Amino acid sequence: MLIIPAIDLKDGACVRLRQGLMDDATVFSDDPVAMAAKWVEAGCRRLHLVDLNGAFEGQPVNGEVVTAIARRYPDLPIQIGGGIRTLETIEHYVRAGVSYVIIGTKAVKEPEFVTEACRAFPGKVIVGLDAKDGFVATDGWAEVSSVQAVDLARRFEADGVAAIVYTDIAKDGMMQGCNVEATVALANASRIPVIASGGIHNIGDIQKLLDTNTPGIVGAITGRAIYEGTLDVAEAQALCDLKYKDE
Repeated sequence: MLIIPAIDLKDGACVRLRQGLMDDATVFSDDPVAMAAKWVEAGCRRLHLVDLNGAFEGQPVNGEVVTAIARRYPDLPIQIGGGIRTLETIEHYVRAGVSYVIIGTKAVKEPEFVTEACRAFPGKVIVGLDAKDGFVATDGWAEVSSVQAVDLARRFEADGVAAIVYTDIAKDGMMQGCNVEATVALANASRIPVIASGGIHNIGDIQKLLDTNTPGIVGAITGRAIYEGTLDVAEAQALCDLKYKDE
């Protein structure tokens, strides 16, 4: 299981939101490239970038920062989400050196777009499912749909989606632990690998995910915890490596 540091981009800065609220943002750095360097030096093997402005506007806003990070670390897998609604945007990011694009809102509103994107960019597409009480939210979490996360995950099985990033909105940015039960249920309901997201506070939360012994959970995204120092990236990754080495 990978520990994946999150760099959320708002107005060119690295921030964290609470429960997806744009007006409840904490700025951690005005130099996202330097922040990426910090996590690379800590030994991370993948980065999770989010264009928060893009998520609300429906098109990339912080694309230059994303490109700068990708070019600085050409061998590091990078996944980017936020405002990815066209094949042209995906092509732009892939050309910039990004390994994976995360389709969120568009995946819920137009599932056929995921099929099209997977066909055009095989192995490059991740679906982001952000849920509240099991139902998928869209448009920067401003709207909650009538679609259940598990049902949508099954819909994408045949498309060749590389992974699903699953976030429980109620947990995100609150550092109260991720929704382990819902994450496990999603991983067991679909053949698509799942990356847990939202609410991780400390090493104990990583241990809880590992203790489920769910092979379908392949990563955990962490944001506020690593910025506020309640979780150490290197220590958390070492714990994951030890778990799978022992097995």
